[in-house]
Amino acid sequence: TRGDGEVGEDVTQNIRTIGQIPLTLPKDAPPVLEVRGEVYMRRDDFERLNERQREKGEKTFVNPRNTAAGAIRQLDPALVRQRPLCFYAYGLGEVQGWDVPGTHSGMLDALAAFGLPVNGDRAVVHGPAGLVQFHAAMAAKRDSLPFDIDGVVYKVNSRELQARLGFKTREPRWAVAH
Repeated sequence: TRGDGEVGEDVTQNIRTIGQIPLTLPKDAPPVLEVRGEVYMRRDDFERLNERQREKGEKTFVNPRNTAAGAIRQLDPALVRQRPLCFYAYGLGEVQGWDVPGTHSGMLDALAAFGLPVNGDRAVVHGPAGLVQFHAAMAAKRDSLPFDIDGVVYKVNSRELQARLGFKTREPRWAVAH
């Protein structure tokens, strides 16, 4: 988990239960590839999970986000396997033996080529008008998405510029939520 930005809980065994995440990567993948992303639960899966809970006379869950976060922190991977979790990759940690693409969008495309799930609702835009247009497009389709979102995250596409901008505590200076 993200933890304090330096140290988090090791949830590797639980993450391995998420069917979307490949347990092996293709031969052209780098020997060391730390992928960062978000575990989530689709709305329809959440509703089915709660229906099963009701049928068993057990407590239902409040919302998909908390249910996914709680599931990932379970001590028993067998319990996690029973939760319909999904994953989207959105960034990198440690990488060795790979010439990482120069743009964030290129890096996401490369992760997808390695078989990792990335969100298709993304775009490279230019300037404030492009950001506003993308936000409006996402707002228009928000209720039809299969998962909940708070909004969008704008990211500087150039990885070189991202490195120059750096981080403040845990948040990157090159990304902003809207």
